[in-house]
Amino acid sequence: MIRPYVRTGGRNRPSRDVRLETVLVGASGSTDGLGSDARRVMRLFAGGRGGLAVADVAAALDLPPSTVRILVSALMDSGHLAAPAPAEEDRPGLDLLQEVLRGLRELV
Repeated sequence: MIRPYVRTGGRNRPSRDVRLETVLVGASGSTDGLGSDARRVMRLFAGGRGGLAVADVAAALDLPPSTVRILVSALMDSGHLAAPAPAEEDRPGLDLLQEVLRGLRELV
């Protein structure tokens, strides 16, 4: 068994806010110079496969989620992985949400 701090290169916290539900996509680039666990993560995204959540990566690699969060954040820092931001224009306005809530309350 390899200790988590060995897998993460001694890091004990992710360098960015990476949650278990964060969806990741792979970016192009060489995996030369990456550690074995980082290469294992990147293999999950081989062939343009993307749309995996951090929790899915942890389950696929049978690693603790906290360790995967640290590995993923390092891969994001190096440009190997990205987490696309949701589009702001797809969100309904506050006025519309209040109207829906008002209508739901009238049904009850």
